[in-house]
Amino acid sequence: MNVTDAITEAHVTAHPDQGFGPALVAGGRAAGISEADDAYGWLTGSWELDVLHYRTDMRARRLKAEVHFTWVLEGRAVQDVWIMPPRHERTPPCGPDTNMYGITVRIWDAALRAWRVTYLNPGTGQRDELIGRRIGRDIVQIGTHADGTPIRWNFTDITRDSFHWTGVALEPDGATWRLEAEFLARRMSG
Repeated sequence: MNVTDAITEAHVTAHPDQGFGPALVAGGRAAGISEADDAYGWLTGSWELDVLHYRTDMRARRLKAEVHFTWVLEGRAVQDVWIMPPRHERTPPCGPDTNMYGITVRIWDAALRAWRVTYLNPGTGQRDELIGRRIGRDIVQIGTHADGTPIRWNFTDITRDSFHWTGVALEPDGATWRLEAEFLARRMSG
């Protein structure tokens, strides 16, 4: 252990309520977000994903992924980490068709009465901005890729322990929606 690591470890041990993790992670949603407006809190925890589509049809590859969600920023946001392939299967370099290690931050906007959603994947340079709302039993997120391409990301078939996620983008013809990604999720036990 070097000196910096020893000092950091001593600080965290002496001040367990300080440091990045405790400063970021929250125990639940903020009081200012009603249960009716809480579109994402049910996602907290860890999920295993079957990758059905990611730029191309992936069913034959039986590719897996993982995603982890938690409340952050005093319960005013829900953050996640999407990882494909899962950490236990990653051997760098991952190809461009399967390299996903990114985060999404969903921040409640009381004035808009919706969630501002930002996804970033530093490995690929992907950056997306969306607005998310619950519509019936689904969660619909509408926005754009960084280049301005309209996108729609949906959580459907939602249960306590599963969901179906699809991401589509509008083709240049302005009428055709192309499937970019599709995942089936199951909550991990424990």
